[in-house]
Amino acid sequence: MEQEGKCALCAVQNRICQRQGGTGPKFCSTALYGDALEQARAEYAKSEVGEFARQAAIQEAECYAGRDVSPGYYHPAKPRLQEIMEFARRMGYRKLGVAFCGGLHQEAAVFCKILTDNGFDVVSAMCKVGGVDKSAIGVEENEKVRPCSFEPMCNPIGQALVLNEAKTQFNILVGLCVGHDSLFLKYAEAPVTVFAVKDRVLGHNPLAAIYTCDSYYRRFKQGQLKEITVKEANERRGD
Repeated sequence: MEQEGKCALCAVQNRICQRQGGTGPKFCSTALYGDALEQARAEYAKSEVGEFARQAAIQEAECYAGRDVSPGYYHPAKPRLQEIMEFARRMGYRKLGVAFCGGLHQEAAVFCKILTDNGFDVVSAMCKVGGVDKSAIGVEENEKVRPCSFEPMCNPIGQALVLNEAKTQFNILVGLCVGHDSLFLKYAEAPVTVFAVKDRVLGHNPLAAIYTCDSYYRRFKQGQLKEITVKEANERRGD
C-alpha cells in the first residue's frame, strides 16, 4: 500500500469519520482501509459482539450530563471507577477479575473493596503470583532490579490463567508494567478493561509527559530520549 493510515496527523475539520459528507487527507484510514472496516462491521453484526459494543456506546453517552439540554451543554459526570461498575452491570457481569501490580497493592485493595461493596464477586491476582525467580526466563543477575538476590518475575500469563480458571466474566488491569500488560491481554479469556496504567515517575499519569512535552519533557520531541547509565550519571555528578 502506497499510503498508510495516520489518523493522529489529520488536520481536516470536516472529517469523513465524524460527519456525513466529510473529507479526509490522503492518509485517511477511513478511505484507505475499506475492506478492513467492512470486516469490522461484519464482526459487530455478531450478536455477542454487537451487544457489547452497543452497551459500551450507551455507557459512553451516559457519562455526560445535560445531554437533554439544547444546544447541548453536556459535561462529563462520572469517573472511570463508576463507569467500570456501571458497564459491568449493563453486561450482566457479576464475577470480576482484577490483575494488579504489587506496587499498587494498596490501591488495588481499595479498588477491590469498592467493587465488592457494590455487589460484585471479585477475584484478584498480583503480578508476582507463583513466586518464580526472574532467572527462569533468562534474566541475568545484573539485569535484575536488585542483583544477586531472589527476585520474583512479573507473571502476567499466570495472572491471566488464574482469572481464566476462576471463570471471571470481565477483567480489569491495575498498573501492570509495559509488556506485562500485553501478555495479560493476549492470554486472558474474558474481556479486559483498564482502570490504571503504571508510570513510576508521573504518579501513574503518563499523559503528564504529553502535557509537558513543550517544557519539562521537551527532550522527547527533540529525539533526545537516551538511557543514561549509572556510570554516566555518576560522572555528571562528579562522583
